[in-house]
Amino acid sequence: MPARERISHVDTAWLRMDRPSNLMQIVGVMLFEGELDYERLRLSIERRMLGFSRFRQVVHQDASGYVWEDHPEFDLDHHLRRAVLPGLADKAELQRYVADLACTPLNPSRPLWEFHLVETTLGGPALVMRIHHSIADGIALVGVILSMADESAPLPQRQSRAATADAEDDDFFWRMIWRPMTEAMLGSIKVSSNLWVKYVEIVNNPVQAIEYARIGTGIATEIARLALMPNDSPTRFKGKPGTTKRVAWSEPIPLPEVKAVGKVLGCSVNDMLLSSAAGAMRRYLVEHGDSVDGVEIRAMVPVNMRRPQDAGKLGNRFGLVALELPVGVENPLARLYATRQRMGKLKGSYQAALTLSILGAVGMAPKFAQEKILDLLASKATAVMTNVPGPQEALYLAGAKLKQPLFWVPQSGDIGMGVSILSYDNKVQFGLITDKKLVPDPEQIVDNFAREFEKLLLLVLMEPWANLDDPAAVEAGLLSDSI
Repeated sequence: MPARERISHVDTAWLRMDRPSNLMQIVGVMLFEGELDYERLRLSIERRMLGFSRFRQVVHQDASGYVWEDHPEFDLDHHLRRAVLPGLADKAELQRYVADLACTPLNPSRPLWEFHLVETTLGGPALVMRIHHSIADGIALVGVILSMADESAPLPQRQSRAATADAEDDDFFWRMIWRPMTEAMLGSIKVSSNLWVKYVEIVNNPVQAIEYARIGTGIATEIARLALMPNDSPTRFKGKPGTTKRVAWSEPIPLPEVKAVGKVLGCSVNDMLLSSAAGAMRRYLVEHGDSVDGVEIRAMVPVNMRRPQDAGKLGNRFGLVALELPVGVENPLARLYATRQRMGKLKGSYQAALTLSILGAVGMAPKFAQEKILDLLASKATAVMTNVPGPQEALYLAGAKLKQPLFWVPQSGDIGMGVSILSYDNKVQFGLITDKKLVPDPEQIVDNFAREFEKLLLLVLMEPWANLDDPAAVEAGLLSDSI
């Protein structure tokens, strides 16, 4: 008798959210240096991924909902594939390949994930991954993927199926998930340390979400704010998406430089990176002749709702907060401080807890009702943005050094832009996935990301530090110097 497990209401919501314009799959790219041994890669997947039953299960629907069920004829060869790029097999060709996979549905008759080992001319191969969001959220999946890597390049030892079956134990699972992650990664993706408490207040009874008065006025305020939240500014980034994606990512930026500049300016690494992303979007709009006066671009930011010390399983345990990026602010210092202020306001917010509860409730609702609710939330935003600090030491997989990891979470509804900021091995990279109709050239925004950070770096190097608290004074000084 195949093993069966009822799919949670939150995971059901993500399962039913697929659209031709936005498939609910997490897409990742791992770029390597040197040779990657295919058989060792296969063995690592067998040992460290397939021990988790979810990667061997398919979705079935019965009278009471959806269930995970073991695939009776699971074959790893259907999920691990080789690919050869056309032409030069360079970065541009790889980006096109990733974009094509991002808008190609996974086969619903098989477990909802695929890995593609791609040969490139970039100094090593690339491993392109796509995993359906119903299996788990991005935080858990990044952990799963990174758990396959090692701090050196040892040859994995083959284990029997009986040995890998022990991987279902919660303690083993979480040791594998969190091993390659840092405390910074686990902490910084939370909006605040007491967010978990707020979440617990709600999650124990997510279906009866209307009883917020029982919890307090803070929640009632957040409900009203979510319901009455106006749409963000109409820009070329918003519109009805098509079915074709574009993908681009930057060359890494040294993380110590970002930390040093942030320390001088009294801002977190997160503030620095988000502000640079806002500046990159602003520059793109200006270069295309668009007005940016007063423009606010809202990004939905996933917030981890797990505690590092808590055991758990695959699935979705995150909420969302709405961050307004001050794209209309030209002064880079003023834009940075505005970003810091807005992130500060989110630290006491119930938004993440509420959105997780909403997802649980809509997962129980009829599909048409779910679509109405999610469309309403999606209409309030232009982008989905993740900012994840990963391991700061180099990792290896199947004998090859991991040079650069990137991943994008899916965009729901008509959202046509996904932003990925990921730090790894003391470097930061910026990645973008866009709808081709809305933004056919995301590489232009990606290139602007480094330029916007360089503006802040130059200000720190050139201006007296005592003046950096006053963006207007710094700007006036720069103008007088140019006269």
